[in-house]
Amino acid sequence: MLIGSHVSPAGGIAKAVGRGAERGAQAIQIFNQNPRAWRPTEYSGEQVEAFRTAMASSDVDALLIHAVYLLNCASEDPEIRAKSLRSLTTSLRAGAALGAHAVVLHPGSALAGAVDPAIARAGEVIAEALAESEACPLHLENTAGTGGTLGRTFAELAALIDAAGGDARLGLCLDSCHLLASGYDVRTVPCLDAVLEECDAHVGLHRLGSLHLNDSTTGLGSNRDRHANIGAGEIGADGCAVFLSDPRFDGLPCVLETPGPKHTGPLAEEIGLARQLRARGQAARRRDLLQPLR
Repeated sequence: MLIGSHVSPAGGIAKAVGRGAERGAQAIQIFNQNPRAWRPTEYSGEQVEAFRTAMASSDVDALLIHAVYLLNCASEDPEIRAKSLRSLTTSLRAGAALGAHAVVLHPGSALAGAVDPAIARAGEVIAEALAESEACPLHLENTAGTGGTLGRTFAELAALIDAAGGDARLGLCLDSCHLLASGYDVRTVPCLDAVLEECDAHVGLHRLGSLHLNDSTTGLGSNRDRHANIGAGEIGADGCAVFLSDPRFDGLPCVLETPGPKHTGPLAEEIGLARQLRARGQAARRRDLLQPLR
């Protein structure tokens, strides 16, 4: 497992690698455009070369690009649809140029409308973006289920993949906080086993490509997306150990998106804690003694 964190690319994409390395990250995640503006970033050849050089000389092994939250691939508004398509396509092209592991996308929202037509609309936009780009995978992230957000269940994620044409570049990014908030208990080995069995039945574990590790300030089935620092929320240290130690996650990038002690994002200490919890969970699995402290 490549444990790391979301970092800022301020000052140039290559600087994101240094920020990850300072934290001891093996994987980094960035926004490739200002998350509050519809201005997709197209990197120059010099910027791409500088990034690849920085990666080659660091211990960072994987890059995820997170599509910004402004996107709504399911929007009925032609302007929002067009902007979402352009931004997503630009992110996928940037991912290909930078050698990213994947672009991670929140699939969109039905808002107050019906879910099935929204899934169809989102699938069309995703398919167009894939057709207008090459190579870089696209991972659909499960959502907490707030409002009309799409992807709150594995059945919805499977429907989105089908609506987008089932392209081999499509995969999943599983977020621990979102799983808990949408009603999937991941805090014990039997519960996580059941969750992944459901994922396999609907989507297929072969599509599982990346992870977000976040604790949750709200409880099981709350449908609220509220990240907490690792071990400080409803999942807890034991639950995070279970999640981190599942052998089906071996080799995947696992990015922390926690607020951190100063609400500036995860620091080296929290990445180190995640590694400790993974080792603890692995040891407990070997002993078959892991039980949540509740």
